[in-house]
Amino acid sequence: MRLDKFTQKAQEAIFEAQEQARGYNHGQIEPEHLLLALLQQADGVVPQIVQSLGLSPQLLLEQVQADLQRKPKVYGTAMQVGVGPDVQQVLDQAQREAETMHDEYVSTEHLFIALANKAGNGAYRLLQRMGISKDRILQALAGIRGSQRVTTPTPEATYQALEKYGRDLTQLARRGKLDPVIGRDEEIRRVIQILSRRTKNNPVLIGEPGVGKTAIAEGLAQRIVRGDVPEGLKDKRVVQLDLGALVAGA
Repeated sequence: MRLDKFTQKAQEAIFEAQEQARGYNHGQIEPEHLLLALLQQADGVVPQIVQSLGLSPQLLLEQVQADLQRKPKVYGTAMQVGVGPDVQQVLDQAQREAETMHDEYVSTEHLFIALANKAGNGAYRLLQRMGISKDRILQALAGIRGSQRVTTPTPEATYQALEKYGRDLTQLARRGKLDPVIGRDEEIRRVIQILSRRTKNNPVLIGEPGVGKTAIAEGLAQRIVRGDVPEGLKDKRVVQLDLGALVAGA
């Protein structure tokens, strides 16, 4: 098994699974140890997938811990923790999942899919009890990854980038969190006109700080929410990028 073809997060999960097996006094790494390690990655993709399925990552984590507590323990001063055959099958399956998805690296989501797809082990049975299947994981993953492929060892940083580094003005307008925009109808109409072009459709708002550039963007967001825009702009989002966070996250 070539770990250099696994992403950084996937490698961390495998090493953490080994530590979990050692901590539970188990003689080898089992799929449940790997599942526990994936769920403990607070900034990882797997907890996001579980949450998007309407389940609690913490509840699932506690279920895994309870199952591990019931496993037989091995005691010894120089206990070596190896990779169990079930985990080896999961790792092999994860590599096949990555190939199927045309990804260049095996990531944590591939490990999670493999756990839900490899019948006969404890992690698979637990996921089945919780209603987590391969198909449901793939559906949730589509909302997180979109059309992105895993082409680097650190792909998780690029997932849901707009949610991490942006402020959704349309969502704020929908919740009534934006102030009414007064006296900017002409500028907002001009922005809408430019956005509706087939080409050269990038409006640029130029002005000194405080003259109302953000207000125009917020006014556009409010019009989108009201449906007071051409058909081509309906149901679109206006996202304000936090450039400071974007540069810091680079």
